[in-house]
Amino acid sequence: MRRSLIAIIMAAGVLGSATAWADGGADYKVKCQVCHGANASGETPAGKKLGAKDLRLPEAQKKTDAQLVAIVRDGKNKMPAFKGKLTEEQMKDLVSVIRGMK
Repeated sequence: MRRSLIAIIMAAGVLGSATAWADGGADYKVKCQVCHGANASGETPAGKKLGAKDLRLPEAQKKTDAQLVAIVRDGKNKMPAFKGKLTEEQMKDLVSVIRGMK
């Protein structure tokens, strides 16, 4: 199922590489999903408590890749910083995943 999803997303041109999706998806599940949710809505108990943003909305999607990487790296509001916990490449892969969550 996961490979089929990757193929569909790549065929649609949403993501640049299957590796970015697979790697970023795994990191998203471990680092982000508890607050932002599997669908990136922010509608989780932790997300509601911390005010997690809905990553599917234009507010998040209109940000540049560099802006999103900076938020992941440095944190924002109650979101923790992932500098030193994720590599720059992992952060870029997460941005690829966020781009696919429209």
